[in-house]
Amino acid sequence: MEKTTGLTHFIKSAGYSIQGLKSAIKYEAAFRHELAAGLILIPAALYLANDKFEMALMIGSYLIVLVTELLNSALEAVVDRIGSERHELSGRAKDQGSAAVFVAIANCVMIWLILLIF
Repeated sequence: MEKTTGLTHFIKSAGYSIQGLKSAIKYEAAFRHELAAGLILIPAALYLANDKFEMALMIGSYLIVLVTELLNSALEAVVDRIGSERHELSGRAKDQGSAAVFVAIANCVMIWLILLIF
């Protein structure tokens, strides 16, 4: 298989990324819920932020939630692909992925509260 570089590589990579987003939207309810939250949070950040720095923090903290959810979903898919039997390490991996999403959401909430209340 010939390795692609430059613009061809960029275009192929963008295509794979779009495929990943489409599959997350189709198969991951949590990702759809978080996208729906963005329909409220992004316009709210544009309206409520006092400056561009605050706006970047608010929107950035929300995007970190999406990134973490995508990584968690990928991790869960790999664990499920390996086998359906219950295994301590598989459970631990899934729980830690879920914990990462929880921490990202807590981070987002804290940033918004700090910027809006204090």
